[in-house]
Amino acid sequence: MATVAVPAVRRSSDHLLLAGALAGPVFFASAIVQMLTRDGFDITRHPISQLATGSLGWIQITTFVLAGLGGVALAAGTKRTLTEGVGRRVLPIFVGIFGVGLITAGLFTMDPENGFPVGTPDGPVAQMSWHSVAHSAAAAVAFTALAVAAIVLAVRCARRRAVLPAVLSGTAALVLLLPMSPGHMSIQIAVNGLVAFTWTTVLALFLRRSA
Repeated sequence: MATVAVPAVRRSSDHLLLAGALAGPVFFASAIVQMLTRDGFDITRHPISQLATGSLGWIQITTFVLAGLGGVALAAGTKRTLTEGVGRRVLPIFVGIFGVGLITAGLFTMDPENGFPVGTPDGPVAQMSWHSVAHSAAAAVAFTALAVAAIVLAVRCARRRAVLPAVLSGTAALVLLLPMSPGHMSIQIAVNGLVAFTWTTVLALFLRRSA
């Protein structure tokens, strides 16, 4: 029975890690197509989350949820794969928080503003709605949790004298923790997303190879 169970567990872990690896590419493929096809969207003025507003907003909402589920799958796969060493317990927790944060950010949308969707008055909303506040809070928690996960992995790699992974994870954490610039917020959010999903994809692929 044991010899049968071990390959089954490995296949399950492999599938979880594959879902985690695909979360980033799926998110950005969807976002880029929407940015190029939805009238009025301007990445220099509108954060990616703004795509979740309007009649086609369900596409970005679904994208957030799918990417978040991929993050949760990555957390589960990480827990099964890392069985020893520094960070084996806390790393999956913070990756899981990232995934749940993305799902929450997708379910609670931003307010239409700055002329998007088309027909929305130009300029920011006078007062943020409760769901827009919830979206911002969830996104902040998600990216902060992933930054902590990157720090944990950097420490783990440093302890194992894997210099390049340690430096790259530390750099990713630094980017994710940089304060938002009001004048370039939408660009910075896009960069943070790119860094975050690149890190999760690399982590998932590395763990799949290790497993």
